[in-house]
Amino acid sequence: MGARPKTIYLPDTMVNWPWPRTINPHHEDVKAEVDASFRDFKALSPKSQEAFDKCDFALLTALLYPKAPREHLRSGCDLMNLFSIVEEYTDMENEAVTKERVDIVLDALHNPHKIRPKGECILGEITRQFWARAIQSASLPSQRHFLETFGEYINSVVVEALDREQSRRRSLDDYLKLRRKTVGVKPSFSIFEMGIDLPDEVFYHPVIMNLADCITELIIIDNDMMSYNKEQAAGNAFHNLISIVMLELDLDRGSAMAWAAHYHTEVQKRFIDGLAKVPSWGPSIDVLVKEYLNGVANLARACHSWSYESQRYFATKGLEIQQTRLIPLLPRSDRKVM
Repeated sequence: MGARPKTIYLPDTMVNWPWPRTINPHHEDVKAEVDASFRDFKALSPKSQEAFDKCDFALLTALLYPKAPREHLRSGCDLMNLFSIVEEYTDMENEAVTKERVDIVLDALHNPHKIRPKGECILGEITRQFWARAIQSASLPSQRHFLETFGEYINSVVVEALDREQSRRRSLDDYLKLRRKTVGVKPSFSIFEMGIDLPDEVFYHPVIMNLADCITELIIIDNDMMSYNKEQAAGNAFHNLISIVMLELDLDRGSAMAWAAHYHTEVQKRFIDGLAKVPSWGPSIDVLVKEYLNGVANLARACHSWSYESQRYFATKGLEIQQTRLIPLLPRSDRKVM
């Protein structure tokens, strides 16, 4: 065998995606507001807060929802912060602790006007404040859809914790089934749905559901390609597409990246082809459907752009890596992350 490669080639998966990068004009204003209110929770240690700030979830939100009015953008920022803090408070914990914290989140979500118990984990109050504000300006269908999809997401976090606890290695198919929930894409649809009164017959139509599934898949592939370097260095390879593809298909790192890029292209085609199969519900509903699907499609572009523009995966080198496509391989640490 030759010397271990010192760089990882990252294929450009989104070069032909028709939806361009756009950003919400309220970005800076809402960022200042939401960052200040989040710090008031004192939910993170100074070191964790510094890492959190580098992720710039307000930027992600502004890219995800470029046309959202200010109040919906604020709710989007609160949701992205909630996803992150749930991860922070669960991703090193066992199933029992994770289940306890997930139950707190669910209780707060279903009782947004109830004062949280004294001494409770801060996740409860963060969730409560997010949802109490969001429901003031969200359509009723979007509220229902959010509670359903967020419930699926948050319960999948418990399953992931059990996988970690048992050092379970999932097959590719099993991994994707779980990852489609843990990635948190479906609840994110609800933010741009807040201003749309989308009937359930549209939301749950098989063609619309399939299109939503395609975008979830694209985001998983991109996310796992970009996070692979950090996760392999930390010894946290159980929950990453590239690591699982390498193991299951007996591929080296470069071939696994190429496999993922090819799969990404197939899913893109499935989405574009699926748009032609969207039925008509009449002019007034069709306008809403078009708005919804454009919002869904933009999520894939937004996550891709943010991955390079924030410091989440590539520190300060993101824009450079976006040009060169080469990531310096991080050495494995001795400490294995659960």
